[in-house]
Amino acid sequence: MPNSSMKKYIKVVVGLILILIFLQPLFHLFQMDIDTMMANALNGLETDVTEENMKNSIDLKKNEIQASQHAYILEEMAVQMKNEVEEGLEKEYGVVIADIAFQFVEGKEMSFESLQAVNVTLVEKGLQTTEGEVEQVVIDVDDQPAEEELPDTGEISNFLFEQWELEKQTINIDWREG
Repeated sequence: MPNSSMKKYIKVVVGLILILIFLQPLFHLFQMDIDTMMANALNGLETDVTEENMKNSIDLKKNEIQASQHAYILEEMAVQMKNEVEEGLEKEYGVVIADIAFQFVEGKEMSFESLQAVNVTLVEKGLQTTEGEVEQVVIDVDDQPAEEELPDTGEISNFLFEQWELEKQTINIDWREG
């Protein structure tokens, strides 16, 4: 072989060919079929991918079920809380609860301990409407709107604290017209 820059590359290639020639009897001894081995390896990979997809699907369904359960529990809790104070609010303050929403500490599971605030939307007793009813709307640009006297939110908030037996949570009261 002449001394050139290709000499080391030629040595590597010739060395690999010699190694394959010496290992060929071992391949025949174990009778390894490369095509069969590759097919088995691909089947194993497909099985792993299928199992992973199934696990992801199960986790997704589990999360959906948990979310719907949490929503149902919150709805039931709001209905019970509303029923507890409904009569007292109507008699003492002349208001009705239109909606109750809950705020929980972020990152924690929804529980009474992680309840941060209760948002209560109130409507004056005579103003609530049922769904489907549409009242006639009259817009008069000349008249100034009259300031309505709303009940004291502090007293209502204290009443709700006592009835619901809340401790460190806050109650936010919003008013809604009609």
